Amino acid sequence: MLELLNLTGPIFALIGLGWLGVRAGLFDRTQLPALGRFVIGFCIPAMLLRALGQRDPMEVANGRYLLAYAAGSLLALGAGLLWARSRGQPRERAAMSAMGMSCSNSAFVGFPLALQLVGPEAAVAFALTMVVENFLMMPLCLAIADSAAAQHEPLHRAIVRAGWGLRKNPIVLGLVAGVLLGGLRTHAGLALPQALQKAVELMANASAGVSLFYIGGALVGLEAGQGLKTHVAAVSAGKLLLHPLGVAAALWLLGPMPLPLAWSAVVLAGAPMLGIYPILGQRYGLQALNAACMLGATLASFVSLGGLIALLRLVWGPPH
Repeated sequence: MLELLNLTGPIFALIGLGWLGVRAGLFDRTQLPALGRFVIGFCIPAMLLRALGQRDPMEVANGRYLLAYAAGSLLALGAGLLWARSRGQPRERAAMSAMGMSCSNSAFVGFPLALQLVGPEAAVAFALTMVVENFLMMPLCLAIADSAAAQHEPLHRAIVRAGWGLRKNPIVLGLVAGVLLGGLRTHAGLALPQALQKAVELMANASAGVSLFYIGGALVGLEAGQGLKTHVAAVSAGKLLLHPLGVAAALWLLGPMPLPLAWSAVVLAGAPMLGIYPILGQRYGLQALNAACMLGATLASFVSLGGLIALLRLVWGPPH
């Protein structure tokens, strides 16, 4: 529990700082969207470039891991859509609910915890997870939401449009650039100049703080009515319970996998929703609702991750 407290304590502190800054008038709420664009356009791509640029691209070609993580994520996505639509939510809100259940805060919660548990192999799992989330899960969720926002555009057209739009997505560009850089580093001995590498490090390190400050600021003025509490509880349960159990089931069905990778996959899936979840919701006017879900799931993850780790030790044994 102490390792979880050490990990999540700074997260809550930065969320609280964002709330306090906006609540006290030290930061204008209308400036929050600019922070969101900064994170998506610069910080996250730099983080991916840093993570992948130091590894052989063949390490992100583990098909069994990709399939298992994608299957568990799609299960959570489908369950989220069915639940949200059964409650009469419009498609864009249902898509955001499903994204909350199926896309993890891999970078700032899942990966650091997996690294403590399994060691360097967690970096490989993190890279593989980024492939699933950035090339499948996030484009699919945004396509579903956009198909409703664009006067109920047919879903297949929205998916094609979202896929074509990946060529301009800074997160995807950062992922591709990281893979290419990793290949050049591994096979040609080429690397970024030290000064440029330092600039990438500085930009990547800014991502967590700015994202969490944004979440806290978006919570200002949020009214916690009964409907909101039910929504937050359902999305949090889907993310913290259904998603990791779905990934674990897929790993079991697909056959043996090295324990460090299997452990990492389930821990990454068991993390709360991705840190830019409220930022992605701002284009649909759902940033406050997404921020509430993010906060609720992050608080609950202190308990759920401890239980998940205990369950993995019981079922699979130690990760090494």
